[in-house]
Amino acid sequence: MISRRKLTHEILDIGNKQHTLGTVIDIFLIALISLNVLSVILETLPSITALEHQGFYWFEVFSVIVFSIEYVARVWSCIEDGEIHHKHPVWGRLRYMLTPLALIDLIVILPFYLSMMLVVDLRFMRVLRLLRVFKLTRYSSSMSLLLQVLHREARSIGAALFVLFMLIIVASSLIYFAEHHAQPEVFSSIPAAMWWAIVTMTTVGYGDVIPVTIMGKVMASVISIMSLGIVALPAGLLASGFSEAVRERRRTYHKMVNMALQDGEIDSVEHKALNQMRETLGITKEEAAHILHTNIDRKMEQEVGQDLYQLRQEIDAVLHDRCPHCDHKIKWLERRKRDTESS
Repeated sequence: MISRRKLTHEILDIGNKQHTLGTVIDIFLIALISLNVLSVILETLPSITALEHQGFYWFEVFSVIVFSIEYVARVWSCIEDGEIHHKHPVWGRLRYMLTPLALIDLIVILPFYLSMMLVVDLRFMRVLRLLRVFKLTRYSSSMSLLLQVLHREARSIGAALFVLFMLIIVASSLIYFAEHHAQPEVFSSIPAAMWWAIVTMTTVGYGDVIPVTIMGKVMASVISIMSLGIVALPAGLLASGFSEAVRERRRTYHKMVNMALQDGEIDSVEHKALNQMRETLGITKEEAAHILHTNIDRKMEQEVGQDLYQLRQEIDAVLHDRCPHCDHKIKWLERRKRDTESS
């Protein structure tokens, strides 16, 4: 018999939705997180702020209670995870509590409890409630893919950002020495010149600060041209990482389909496992169907041979009123007339 802790972990685990209750809880938490973000946005409206509506407060209390129960349940059941780092009853839970998603779960409820325990005015920490939107990363395959790409490309992106930061320092230093005497109130220091460097290098160009000297304009031109590729480098790394991650997910699904087709058929258990894998990887039903049909056709081609496979394709095309060579739709009478003339 499965233990309560194991059952709790399976219900809360996003990648293992074997329980209907788990799906219901996911939908409820997604709706609650979305309403919390909407509540924070609406509270900033002057008309609502003037009313001091108590409904927002009690909704906040209800949300904190729900998120607290979720957090405690996740920490309690995390040692049932397959990760070996979470097996120890004490150190495993501590390691889980230091993971990014667990820290987000803690941060979004911490301001409420701190405001109750401390006399200090912590209203400025209410903005941390907006971090609840990051809890949606648990339920969004796209956000999980983004986190995966950021983790994988962390070193490359870090190196690109370091080079960008160095270029900002060089650009702000050069423009300071070129423009300080002409515009001492604008380029009063190198840190003040960094605003101009960032705006110029990102091609935003607000126009509030501009060089007026010949040397300053020459430096601005050189810096603008040099920064085009460097500023775009992190975006290129992210795009490349996204493409590779998507291809890797497709390869993973391909491998699972091939394993399911080893015996020549896909039973109900394999079909359910494929659906769970598809949802976990964020693959659409159309794309999954295309992968499945491709693997089936490839397996049939290997089993019956190339000649028989092509013959089957031609027979299927004719039966669906399509030309086996150009795939254009043909009429039955035209096909019959053509066959009669050829005979």
